[in-house]
Amino acid sequence: MNFAPLPSVDAAAVPSDGFVLDVREDDEWAAGHVEGALHIPMSDFVGRFGELTDAADDGRRVHVMCRVGGRSAQVTQYLVQQGIDAVNVDGGMQAWDGAGRPMVTDNGSSPFVL
Repeated sequence: MNFAPLPSVDAAAVPSDGFVLDVREDDEWAAGHVEGALHIPMSDFVGRFGELTDAADDGRRVHVMCRVGGRSAQVTQYLVQQGIDAVNVDGGMQAWDGAGRPMVTDNGSSPFVL
């Protein structure tokens, strides 16, 4: 089979108003995440796929994020196969944090990448 290269983007290149899908687990999300991101852990992804299609029904590009890029690459590949405009964020949340991009927590504590 012939596989196209996985579309990816640097964390620094994600638009500030870009649509981010975070596929990390709950504890990772709680430690720190991108404000406004949609959180669907990879372990729940297939069962909650409709939440993503509802959120992305305007055709926006989906920037898929995990901690370093492995899980998000798998989810990105799946989304592309479903015809969704998705890109993997290279380096994940570690690269996001390293690029000085803003993070938040739900409880007001200082965000960090778990």
